[in-house]
Amino acid sequence: MYGLMMDHPLTLAQILEHAYRIHTDKHVTTLLPNGTLHRYDYATLYGRVKRLANALTELGIQRGDRIATYAANTYQHLELYYAIPCLGAVLHPLNVRLSPTQLAQIVHEAEDKLVFVDSAYATQFQALQDKMGPIHTVYFGPKSPDTDTCYEQLFSDAKPAYTWDIRDENSAMGLCYTSGTHGEPRGVLYTHRSMFLHTLAANQADVFGLTETDVVLPIVPMFHAMAWGLPYASMFAGADIVLPGTKITAIADLIADTGVTVAAGVPTIWAAAYPELQKRRTDISSLRRVIVGGEAMPHALIESYEKELGVEICHAWGMTEMSPTGTLSKLRAGHQNLTDTEKWRIKAKQGRPIPGVQLRLAAETADGFKELPWDGKTIGELQVRSPWTANRYYKIAPTPEHFTTDKWLRTGDMATIDAEGYVQIVDRAKSLIRSGGESISSIALETALLKHPYVREAAVVGIPDDKWGERPIAVVVCTEKGGENISDTLRQQLAAEFPKFWIPDKFVFADEIPKTSVGKSDKRAILTQLTGTQNPTEKNRIFSPTQKK
Repeated sequence: MYGLMMDHPLTLAQILEHAYRIHTDKHVTTLLPNGTLHRYDYATLYGRVKRLANALTELGIQRGDRIATYAANTYQHLELYYAIPCLGAVLHPLNVRLSPTQLAQIVHEAEDKLVFVDSAYATQFQALQDKMGPIHTVYFGPKSPDTDTCYEQLFSDAKPAYTWDIRDENSAMGLCYTSGTHGEPRGVLYTHRSMFLHTLAANQADVFGLTETDVVLPIVPMFHAMAWGLPYASMFAGADIVLPGTKITAIADLIADTGVTVAAGVPTIWAAAYPELQKRRTDISSLRRVIVGGEAMPHALIESYEKELGVEICHAWGMTEMSPTGTLSKLRAGHQNLTDTEKWRIKAKQGRPIPGVQLRLAAETADGFKELPWDGKTIGELQVRSPWTANRYYKIAPTPEHFTTDKWLRTGDMATIDAEGYVQIVDRAKSLIRSGGESISSIALETALLKHPYVREAAVVGIPDDKWGERPIAVVVCTEKGGENISDTLRQQLAAEFPKFWIPDKFVFADEIPKTSVGKSDKRAILTQLTGTQNPTEKNRIFSPTQKK
């Protein structure tokens, strides 16, 4: 028997319409490149989104077409976050930190029909444009002889009225690429339904907890996992939005000038901002909560923010494949009598699954996966499912490497879960390195290093770094011809293929690389040697006495 309820599709147009009808006087503020603030209300944004939808239609954009953005967190990018999916096309934010080679590959696979470019990245975009071939380009800034169209020009002749007509909530709305758990760029194709449900979950009181009284600062880039869903969650709640543009170093000024109450970004941002925020405690007193994700935030930094600044730290975990929020660490009622040290220890964990997300720990056996206990000690692979988690990658058939036969996503993270449901990530399968909230594929770097005739073996690992969370170190075994210092040569080779932040900080030259029982590089052993967590004997020392820098 079916119920007798309206079958009304869950679409992003509902979020936009609600924000306009109920919160029309709330504001979007953007820090412009010249240091001034651009500010308008939701009503103005709504009108511009409708005109933009008409302009895109006039440019020939049809349902299902992929439209790329190469932009920072600005009001123009926010307009595109709504106009593109609400007319039935697919928003494809490009990660400006990736190399031109990587981005060209992604653009070709996505078959983007149009790309919007932030003028702040115009020079950077030229290198990408040469690789990806002819594609219609719209710049946010003034039109120049080498551009197709400028953004504001689109609005001049566009009609103000547009009727949203997304009838199927399972229509695609966004495409984000991730290095994922296995290194290679993989597309995650979101639906209107998945993002709508993710928005509802994110706005739960024990998750982001946004309300109409908040002023939200998403420092997490809008090209990174849909800015953690904050552009949708903020407007649905009716919160004011503050966008930093490219000036993410001006956090203290932005908070002080706009009264930010909730901000979100990776730990490296908050580590860098802390000294200035501490100096200006009075000016930034409006800030009450910081949402942190992308990698683990150090226990000491959580303590400093909460104890010295009075700012609540909400430690989150998720994946691009999960839209991206999966867990969030908040204290339970039963924790209120704990000492501050015990509370911060809990807050440093990745947290408990948010409503709608299911987790399990699993160990692979000959007969499939065996579910492991939630005892806070047993380590297993973290697997997830939810209404906003991908069930396959774009243009790639599901494989057992990524998804289980009973349709759980294999995250590739090794973790423990305690009896209260708090997740603690303890390792990463496949050795993906997380630096500054971005993914670096050790496998891709190793493959590139092995192309050099002087390199016989190579292993890349991530070692802890106070500023970036992790940084890559390459361990190299040279051929007989590789006796001289070739570090600079290898750096140049990698720089031609990967972005600057991917390049290993150091090249360590070894006589051999330790192997596991199946002949693979033993990265645990390598990390032990590099970090000095145990004293190696001469017998098992892997590095030559005279390491070349």
